[in-house]
Amino acid sequence: MCGIAGIFNLNREPVVLTQVQKMASVIAHRGPDGEGFYVKDQIGLAHRRLAILDTSSLGAQPMTSKNGKWIILFNGCIYNFMELKLELQAIGHSFISRTDTEVISEGLAAYGPSFFERLNGMFAIAAWNTKEEVLYLSRDRFGIKPLYYWFNGKTLVFSSEIKAIIKHPDYKMEVDHDALNQYFTFQNVFSFNTLFKDVTMLPPANTVKITSQSEFVKHYSWWDYDFTKADNTMSFEDAVALTKKGFENAVARQMISDVPVGSYLSGGMDSGSITAIASRHVKRINTFTAGFDMSEVTGVESNYDERRDAELTANHFKTEHYEQVINAGDLSWSLPRLVWHLEDLRVGMSYPNYYISRLASKFVKVCLQGTGGDELFGGYPWRYYRVFHSLNQSEFFNNYYGFWQRLVPDNEKSQLFNAGTFKQTDILEPRKVFERVFTFNDKLRYDTPEQHIENSLYFEIKTFLPGLLLVGDKLSMANGLEERFPFMDNDLVNLAQRIPVKHKLGNLENLKRIDENILGNKYTRYSESWDGKNVLRKAMAGYLPETILNRKKQGFSAPDESWYRGENAQYIKELLLGKKAVSSEFINTAYVERIIHEHMEGQINHRLLLWSFLCFEWWCRIFLNGERPE
Repeated sequence: MCGIAGIFNLNREPVVLTQVQKMASVIAHRGPDGEGFYVKDQIGLAHRRLAILDTSSLGAQPMTSKNGKWIILFNGCIYNFMELKLELQAIGHSFISRTDTEVISEGLAAYGPSFFERLNGMFAIAAWNTKEEVLYLSRDRFGIKPLYYWFNGKTLVFSSEIKAIIKHPDYKMEVDHDALNQYFTFQNVFSFNTLFKDVTMLPPANTVKITSQSEFVKHYSWWDYDFTKADNTMSFEDAVALTKKGFENAVARQMISDVPVGSYLSGGMDSGSITAIASRHVKRINTFTAGFDMSEVTGVESNYDERRDAELTANHFKTEHYEQVINAGDLSWSLPRLVWHLEDLRVGMSYPNYYISRLASKFVKVCLQGTGGDELFGGYPWRYYRVFHSLNQSEFFNNYYGFWQRLVPDNEKSQLFNAGTFKQTDILEPRKVFERVFTFNDKLRYDTPEQHIENSLYFEIKTFLPGLLLVGDKLSMANGLEERFPFMDNDLVNLAQRIPVKHKLGNLENLKRIDENILGNKYTRYSESWDGKNVLRKAMAGYLPETILNRKKQGFSAPDESWYRGENAQYIKELLLGKKAVSSEFINTAYVERIIHEHMEGQINHRLLLWSFLCFEWWCRIFLNGERPE
């Protein structure tokens, strides 16, 4: 796990070493164990190292292949590198280190860029071909490791984080209005734009090739999810057995490390399942939970503190367990730091993630995460059932788009944005981007309830999951911690796509028989169906306590609805409505004032939108006005 950055001058202008050194310095938190540089003529490469496999100097980067043809930067971890290493040794390649980095450099020497497609792991790679003077950038199947680039026609600049790219003297800071519109629609960005104009995120499972003749950056996609080829002959019992074995293998693969490995532990099934398997490989494994001060919390949020269930699981598996209690006042301290590290604003209230990774980093260098289980095994049934009885593609799009407008619906955008911003904003763009996620894949069909659910799984794993993975990467690396995601294992993902939805959702057949003409409110019935991840639940039955196994799905979120009305109320008003507010250059202050009033008076729970207003305000202060958090 590391940070990478580089500059390629297509016009052959020499790269100056100090330029790539500045880029590396601003992402030093990603790699506190060392740095390395390669600068020759028009190419400059920079690396910050977090040493996980072979912590000796033999693992330093940039790394050159034995034949001298490839120089690579690599951020991530390859879990099948030992199998690939044996294969390469069999055809004559030699190795001097125990790193996965060297396997990539020799794999490129043997097979070229197609070798990226054989990697089981998380990665962002930059590979410079010294003979052909060509730069390749590639990213893992699932988009776990971030990689951004900026191209102005004569220079390509890339990095693990945007803050390194905007250090380039030719970059001019502007806001991307399409990304801003998407963010305040979905609390996410479904395209590969970012809030930084002209800075693009390389899509997952994509490789780009840049030469001195390149006029634009062309993405080559080499893999995609496919839930349309489920094996409907697979019995439920076989699905359970295969899931159990596949999950055990995935966790075991991701335990590989030369430094201590721990695990996050909420009160839920996903992290509990990971801990169950991991504790078989590491005795008294370190586990970490974040809980919340509930002294002034009411309503449904009173159940948000998961410490009791986490302690039950920790005791069951005899882990060495650590907890952090977060209170309302922790928001104001962490928010500017969080936005500085996150930079590419995405899903949800993530400051608890910042705190728990900060806690874990004091004890381990690697931590296992449960993200991905819901998206693969159907953990959000109340979402899928919103489009369950759609008659065709058009109705499916209308129903689902209505749901995914999480923040501000399109018909309120003229109130949200001030006149200048609204004039530069294409209000139809979020709907176009939303539909493009589906229409990009010509295998999708819209004829049956099962197909609608398959499409929902595809959509969420292409949009919502990448946002979660991005938050996981940025906020763990802010603390020099590597997060790993056992559910995002190539073999396990392939298996999950083959399992029919009828095995994932236990109430599927009953719900198909619902007569909507009789029901007063079909969504009420659907939302009561806590039947997701049925096959995974059964697969883990021999590992987890019953109370954890059958616990209802709960996200990792602070009780912000209550806290925004309580201790943080004054902070919110001062930050968003005060004289120093910068986001008012884009956002209508009267609209923000109305949202705050409605929330504070208990009329509407606007916690998601208020969080996004807070984040965007700090984003403007930091990246537009140059204000740095301490």
